[in-house]
Amino acid sequence: MSTTLAHNMRPQCLQDILGQERLVGKNGILSQIVKKRHPMSFILYGPPGCGKTTLAIALANDLHIPYRLFNASTGNQKQMDALIEEAKLSGELFVIIDEIHRLNKAKQDHLLPHIENGLLIIAGCTTANPYHSINPAIRSRCQIFEVKPLTKDNIIQGLKNALISNNGLKNQFQVENGVLEYIASLSGGDIRYAYNTLEMASILSDDHCIHLQDIKKNLTHSNVQYDKDEDQYYDTLSGLQKSIRGSDPNGAMYYLAKLITANDIESLERRVITTAYEDIGLANPNACMRTVIAFQTAKTIGFPEARIPIASAIIDLCLSPKSKSSESAIDNALASLKEHPYSAPEYLRLTPVGLAEDEKYDYNRSDLWEYIQYLPEQIKNEIFYTPELTSKYEQALANNYQRILKHGRTSNIKKLNHTKKK
Repeated sequence: MSTTLAHNMRPQCLQDILGQERLVGKNGILSQIVKKRHPMSFILYGPPGCGKTTLAIALANDLHIPYRLFNASTGNQKQMDALIEEAKLSGELFVIIDEIHRLNKAKQDHLLPHIENGLLIIAGCTTANPYHSINPAIRSRCQIFEVKPLTKDNIIQGLKNALISNNGLKNQFQVENGVLEYIASLSGGDIRYAYNTLEMASILSDDHCIHLQDIKKNLTHSNVQYDKDEDQYYDTLSGLQKSIRGSDPNGAMYYLAKLITANDIESLERRVITTAYEDIGLANPNACMRTVIAFQTAKTIGFPEARIPIASAIIDLCLSPKSKSSESAIDNALASLKEHPYSAPEYLRLTPVGLAEDEKYDYNRSDLWEYIQYLPEQIKNEIFYTPELTSKYEQALANNYQRILKHGRTSNIKKLNHTKKK
């Protein structure tokens, strides 16, 4: 049975992993797990071809513990039960779960107690951001590590290894100048794609030399069409966000065009909607809502037509007034909470105990609500929200805010409740 070049070149130990220094370097977390012989459950997330499953297998090999592969999309309850029984017999088992974000609730509930007691050590692999896509019950029992797309230099090194390795092309081919750089520039950080392209090029060769022109002629599409100087997917997403923030629709369209080639509406959606609420926010809330609707439409119609509503929303955001006041407000509140974790005043609690009726929050006195003190007494004068007056909308909010600040608030609910209704 023949196997692919990508399969044959898969590293079997952490020291052979390309890139990912943060994880497998001398002080990387996975290296430390091996050094201390302390296996633990974790989730690896990153784009296709960056080496998530390979990392998990290499770790299991270095720890010298048995591992099994389980696909969350296609694996069934019977297969899961078999893994659990095997773990009970051996005392522990390392289970690599591909597409872990697709585990349904029944499978999750079945796994949780065995992850909790350490019978199963899992390495979940996913292309989706686990903070958005994985159930909190699984997340809380695992460490989360991001696996970055490989750099161009990483991929060139991998291709060089493949040319000379006994598991690869065994020194049977010469390559023209520029071939490896060209393959790497089209791979979008995906080493599997790069290996597949090199393997195709070797099949095309009749003279044991891999020619650049043959690759250009027969390669029907690139993985992600990034240019030589900017082949990182997340860097391109960052370029898009910064272009929106900087009110440059031309820059935004350029980066959007590059991202469209990846056909990844979900990543675009997360980044652009986040940008809308982070950078435009209260300056133009309607633009934020229009962005959400645009991506709902885009997912309904799919590419290539999806480019139209997405482009419309992004230009809208680019040329909109900007305000980070809501993000700053919640960040200020979170910072304060770390220093001052106080409880809500008694009169705000759902079922206050020991208060007279006229000392309780009155649900029927809407005229009093803006006069009530809502912050705990110890931090009653804290100010978290500072308006940014970049639009008429937030200016109107600021005017109302200043009016309320001017008359102040009180914790004397009894006195408030005895004031006459206006």
